[in-house]
Amino acid sequence: MSDTVKHVSPQELEQAFSLFNEASAQLTGAYHELQGQVERLTGELAVANGELRRQYLEKEALSQRLAMLLAALPAGVVVVDGAGRISETNAAAQRLLGDDLVGQDWDKVLVHDLRRTATPHEWEMTAADASLHRFNLSVNPLDTLGGRIVLLHDVTEAYLMEQELQRHQRLSAMGEMAAGLAHQLRTPLATALLYTANLSKPGLAETDRMRFADKAVARLRHLECLIQDMLSFVKGQAGARAILPLTELLAELTQIMEPQVLERGVTLMVEDLYPACVLRADRKALTGALLNLLENALQASDAGGRVVLRARRLEDGVLQLSVSDAGCGFDAAVSERLFEPFFTTRIEGTGLGLAIVRNVVEAHGGGVEARSTPGEGSEFVLNLPVEKI
Repeated sequence: MSDTVKHVSPQELEQAFSLFNEASAQLTGAYHELQGQVERLTGELAVANGELRRQYLEKEALSQRLAMLLAALPAGVVVVDGAGRISETNAAAQRLLGDDLVGQDWDKVLVHDLRRTATPHEWEMTAADASLHRFNLSVNPLDTLGGRIVLLHDVTEAYLMEQELQRHQRLSAMGEMAAGLAHQLRTPLATALLYTANLSKPGLAETDRMRFADKAVARLRHLECLIQDMLSFVKGQAGARAILPLTELLAELTQIMEPQVLERGVTLMVEDLYPACVLRADRKALTGALLNLLENALQASDAGGRVVLRARRLEDGVLQLSVSDAGCGFDAAVSERLFEPFFTTRIEGTGLGLAIVRNVVEAHGGGVEARSTPGEGSEFVLNLPVEKI
């Protein structure tokens, strides 16, 4: 058996070499094009890397500046994560609350170290040296996961200055009205002395003796009330505060006012539209302020009239207490001076009752205003912050 050799013609070889050269040229062109693209992409990558490095350096510098600013802030900064734990603090927060804050539950730190005051957003704490510090606390959302940034501004110095200013204003008001006050003290004292002098007259009937004694005691009690009002006005702020449910406060006021209401033949209506309300208040001071308003309303009412004590909740959770009557009311000129110390429209008035009411309400972080229409009665409105439980 013999092999058969296939002979290729020169034309076929030439055609094959032509196809090879054409493919080789195409591959060479594609290689050069690919090489150009690689060089272009390499250049673009270098530019991108340079831009990223520049941005990184800028952000690093910004981060360092922010860290320095955070450390230098006089206000305390506490960063709380979505789980409610402290993840970061600045030096001011550590000075205020301690060095071992990171990792602790913020709500537990808040309850353990800080105490809520009557002023909204203000808290107080007792430092290691037994000094009292007061803070304005604000919370801002950090992210959608529930993170928060808590800012603590130390307002102790401003608070003390405000209290001192209020005290000086009260003392100044007392100094300006010293002459009028001396007259108010002298008149009932002279009357009491006159009545007591009559008691020593020989042959005085027993009924007259009792009458003079009762009148003398009444004048002395008036003097005692005047002095107590003066002391309350000078003291100004409320004392120790405790949890006080609104229902208990209204029940106590109703019980105290019941004898006077029956004696004058006036109806006292109590409307509690906020039964779940809880206050943190000086019970004695707040009760006294409301009794003052109720007694004024009672005196302005005729027999058969009605006095309304109403409690309701405002939109922001503030408690509004109002005392209204259907008496003679007062005009705008009187309304402007109602809360001035020693201003009164009654002969037996001391002029300190409403000034004390305003001091007590403001000491509890609230406000008071008067509304009246002559001939249609008047209304006194107190707005007080409530305790969140």
